[in-house]
Amino acid sequence: MTHDADVIVVGAGPVGLLLAAELRLAGAVPLVLERLAAPSPQRKARGVGPLAAEALARRGLGERLAAHGAAGTADKARDHGSEKGHFSAIFKIDPALQDEPDRRGVWIWQPELEVLLAEYATGLGVEIRREHTVTGLAQDDGTVTLTVVGPHGEHRLSAGHVVGCDGGRSTVRRLTGFAFPGTAPTMTTRRAEAEILEGADRLPPAGRQPRGILHYGPGMLATFDYGDTPEDREAPLTAEELQNSVRRVTGVDVTVAITGETLRVTDHARQAATYRRGRVLLAGDAAHVHSPMGGQGLNLGLMDAANLGWKLAADVRGDAPPGLLDSYTGERHPVGARVLHNTRAQSALLAPGPHTDALRDVFSDLMDLPEVNRRLGDMMSGLADAYDFPYPSTHPLVGRHCPDLTFKAGTREEHLSRYTRGGLPVLLAPDVRPAEPWRGRVELVQVESIAYDGLDAVLVRPDGAIAWAGGAEPDVEGLETALRTWFSR
Repeated sequence: MTHDADVIVVGAGPVGLLLAAELRLAGAVPLVLERLAAPSPQRKARGVGPLAAEALARRGLGERLAAHGAAGTADKARDHGSEKGHFSAIFKIDPALQDEPDRRGVWIWQPELEVLLAEYATGLGVEIRREHTVTGLAQDDGTVTLTVVGPHGEHRLSAGHVVGCDGGRSTVRRLTGFAFPGTAPTMTTRRAEAEILEGADRLPPAGRQPRGILHYGPGMLATFDYGDTPEDREAPLTAEELQNSVRRVTGVDVTVAITGETLRVTDHARQAATYRRGRVLLAGDAAHVHSPMGGQGLNLGLMDAANLGWKLAADVRGDAPPGLLDSYTGERHPVGARVLHNTRAQSALLAPGPHTDALRDVFSDLMDLPEVNRRLGDMMSGLADAYDFPYPSTHPLVGRHCPDLTFKAGTREEHLSRYTRGGLPVLLAPDVRPAEPWRGRVELVQVESIAYDGLDAVLVRPDGAIAWAGGAEPDVEGLETALRTWFSR
């Protein structure tokens, strides 16, 4: 059967766009379907963490990200009064105390990131079809068929695989029958560009209140409301709803005029039991939803796409090693579970009441300890994530994500990101001869030295994960095992 695409990606948000680009780069033909007529202007997320920033830099997007990041860092400092990171709005995570302080995220609003990724994906030849809504899905041993309603009516499209990148209320997830267990919301966050017309003089100072949290300033009003969960989370946020929330949180009546963008989110936390059912897979919010506390969601979803893209493309090409596609769930599901775990903890630490106030005081004191500060920093950035690979390794970096290494090749000083734009894995080593059978499928770079303590050679997968690493006496047998495991000859 002739398919319309190798892979249909449902959803043209940042995760879907990056996934489609990764698939195209690795030789597969993706097709992106998006129900919206134009990219959403809603500023749901404000930045990407260090791992996602490095993933984009590996594809040559680093300079464009940096241009957005310079302004975004200043905006963030103005909003929060601090350039430090936070855990449950305790702003004490100090970049200077981290093990790798130079590995930082980038501040960029989600609509701007979508523009950047859409230009990148379409530049690679990815087709994006807007105003296409998926209404049905069926799969067999070789094909997934979608029923789609587009500008010219209902029709069907087929592909070898479908990936749902269509958000927390994923249609693909529902139609495929993925289990999506988790916990119900305990609070609702409401944020709006708004003016307080009456009652501002009676409001308490911004911050924690007896029944929630209040933030307000020129042109902005937000509540963290533990006393109400809206029945219809799809309905627009109205001035009346926001006023009622302020009353619940503070006990003060105000009159509000909404002047611009609004956002309503809860802290419900759910995760698909598996990220793959047959030929249908999930990534991003379609696979996991959680509180936005700490800004981890976009980083998490983009790294899903980076992990899945090259594996799914290998499956499409027919040269994937056994179990490669299943390793997507095996590697990414535990990472998602850890994010759900820490965001639940942050919601608990935000809850109103004297007992939580006391707990926050104790927790804040603990964050002054450098080792605690580093642990929380690694947790929130994702830098502590390490994949459990199906072969032994004695090197501590194996399974972790690689920074943009600096190394010497002959007399030149170079960066790893120069060799990753084409999407191939990269081996940096003084002697690349053991990997010669993989030349053409792995970028082989002979180096004199790598500017990273204890690292003389390294094999980096397309998603940035370190598949093998060596010291002064590298383990050649281990290198060949890693090459066979991920990149069948």
